[in-house]
Amino acid sequence: MTRSFVQWLKGSLANTQTRLLVVLTAAVFVIITAVGMSAYYTSKAVLQEELSEPQHQILRIGMNSIDEYIRESDQLAAKIALNDRVYQFLTSDHQASYGNITELVQFLNTMVNSTAYIKSAYIYDVERESMVAFPQGYSSSTANFADSRWTKLKAEEFGDRMMLVKKRSVPSGAAAAGSEITLFRKIMIRGELRGIIAINFKPAQLFSHMLLPSVSHLDSRRFVLDSSGHTLYELGTFDFGPAAAQAAVQQLNGARLGELDHGGRRLLATQIESPVTGWRYLSVVSQHSLLSNTRKIRDAVITVSIAALVTGALAIAYYNAAAFRPVRRMRQLFSNYDRRRVSHDLNDLERMTGELLTDHAQLSVHLRQTMPEAASKLLADIYAGNITGHRDISGKWGRYFQDWHSGPLTVVMVSIDDYAAWSQRFAPSDHSLLKFAVTNIIVELFAEGWLILTSELGRDRMAVLLQPAGTDIPAGAQAILAKASAEIFRLLKFQVSAGISICGDGPEHLRQAMFDAEAALSYRLYKGYGQVMDSSGIPGDSQAVEMKRPPEAELQARLAEAVEAGSGERALAVLDKLISQIREDEWYPAVAVHYMESLYAGLKRLRQGREGAAAGQGEGAVFCTLHLESAAAYLRQQAEELAASYGRLKESKDFILCRQMIDYMQQHLDDPVGVQEIADHTGISVSLASQLFKQEMNETIHGYFTRLRMEHACELLIRTDYKISEIATMVGYQHENSFIRVYRKYKDITPGKYREMMRGHKEALPD
Repeated sequence: MTRSFVQWLKGSLANTQTRLLVVLTAAVFVIITAVGMSAYYTSKAVLQEELSEPQHQILRIGMNSIDEYIRESDQLAAKIALNDRVYQFLTSDHQASYGNITELVQFLNTMVNSTAYIKSAYIYDVERESMVAFPQGYSSSTANFADSRWTKLKAEEFGDRMMLVKKRSVPSGAAAAGSEITLFRKIMIRGELRGIIAINFKPAQLFSHMLLPSVSHLDSRRFVLDSSGHTLYELGTFDFGPAAAQAAVQQLNGARLGELDHGGRRLLATQIESPVTGWRYLSVVSQHSLLSNTRKIRDAVITVSIAALVTGALAIAYYNAAAFRPVRRMRQLFSNYDRRRVSHDLNDLERMTGELLTDHAQLSVHLRQTMPEAASKLLADIYAGNITGHRDISGKWGRYFQDWHSGPLTVVMVSIDDYAAWSQRFAPSDHSLLKFAVTNIIVELFAEGWLILTSELGRDRMAVLLQPAGTDIPAGAQAILAKASAEIFRLLKFQVSAGISICGDGPEHLRQAMFDAEAALSYRLYKGYGQVMDSSGIPGDSQAVEMKRPPEAELQARLAEAVEAGSGERALAVLDKLISQIREDEWYPAVAVHYMESLYAGLKRLRQGREGAAAGQGEGAVFCTLHLESAAAYLRQQAEELAASYGRLKESKDFILCRQMIDYMQQHLDDPVGVQEIADHTGISVSLASQLFKQEMNETIHGYFTRLRMEHACELLIRTDYKISEIATMVGYQHENSFIRVYRKYKDITPGKYREMMRGHKEALPD
């Protein structure tokens, strides 16, 4: 039988038409199979590349949120370490003092309850092995404290670091107050380790920003692993355990993206490492669900290829059975079946290949739908300075803005007018919806003839990037923006202003164009609300006109003197003179806003001194979003109310005594005087002086004196080049370390950092 088949095959292949059909059939089979497999692997590569970036961004969002919690908790631990009650607990011979322990537990209670993600806090005395904790209270020995295993923490684990975050085991009896994830911070006294602070986290709140998969039908899982590879947190939709996660991290070997096999399935893994905690964030996505549609296309193409091969074999058999009818008859039969003209090889390769390429193009369109979000984030990163390299900007621009051309770009900065009043007028839950409505109105009006992208940059403003869609120049952007401003006011009942700038030198100069548009927007201070301003009509920073303005400290001193004297008329006269000068000379808006903010800060400090720290809480006017008249009215109201309050206070005899004590403090800021000397100066006892001062000023003598010293230190840091140690002596501190500790307690920043920050801010303003 084999011999007969060989003879039949040789006879069939001896015919030219049969050989041609065999060759063409084999060629069609190879081509279709190659196209199908190429489409499959090309789609797979594109999907992996495009999916990895959103997964990476989602991991980074979760990581940044958790790192922020860790930083805030570390700052809280530092505040605890610097507390006087903690120092007394670690150094006092009578450690179990009821008053100190009670206030210390209350202090820990306040610190813990100020955050939603902290469960409890412990303070451990290394030398005496005693413990103060919230909510447990004081324990003279760790043997009596349920959650004390961690006290065996070795100094080597800290290394040179002051802070350490790790996962630990919690005894069953301490589960109510302890936590498996804890931040430890050393307490150093005179260079020696005297205690350890333990901040126990609530895992659910700590990891609350770990987002669910952004594509709902994908099988995925996310992990947070500590530096030792132990799983701290996980969520997802399919079975991929902690052991598999450790194996995945080892297989990635530091790479951000990679593929791996698990349970017979091919997975796509993305990872990122936190610079704060050293934790590793891992995302694993099943390529089975990711490539399900692509595999269907591949299988369909292979099926078509096999069908083509079978059809060719049947055709050969038919040729042999029908005595090799002419090719014309065969072509006619295919034409009648398909009702379209077919190619000479009896297979319409062009049609089939076109269908495959169409399917591939549809997949690409689906992937490009995620591009606007990435493009919007790129614009925000350029504005924030997170991306500054020309190569990085050009690379991402070419990737996210493929439909844009090389022509000039129009940059618009849109801002809500009088943002503070707007925030109070509408409920916080409606803010995002209203901003979304503003964006939709602008996009709708620019829909015809323009390419447009929007990006939210902060509370009151967003950036809009525009470019003509074709060679025909559409209607002017400034006119459309004016119409958008009118529509927003008509539909939403609030006003927005906009600044415009042209970027003609490519995307590398977008950041400068955004700053120019923001500078144009700042002229809302003079032009009013609902305006559209072009940067071409305003002077740049280097072109700003020389301005005559009173020194900031002198103006604040005159205003403070009038307010403290209870003279509302004098205070309003100072403000009216400043506002008139700003209006007449038309100061550079950033300078005018800075001066008005400094005046408001001075009034705020006076109100705190008069009514206590609570009076300074809450948000005041956002001066950069105000018209000059509105800003002036707000300052006048604050000054007039505060002057009236001081005026009423001056009529009190007790206030006169308090004023004498304050004058004595101001004259002896650089002397090591205490409450006793201040009371002696007024001729009354310490207890009576403390009672009167607390009653009239709502603050202790020591607290008020310390705040005066810190404010004087701020002025010396900004306006002089004295060393920190010299400034410490000038404000009554004999030891530099004591001054730094008190300054950081009052200002939440070290003196050196404050000097660097404020001088950098002043250098950024035009001369």
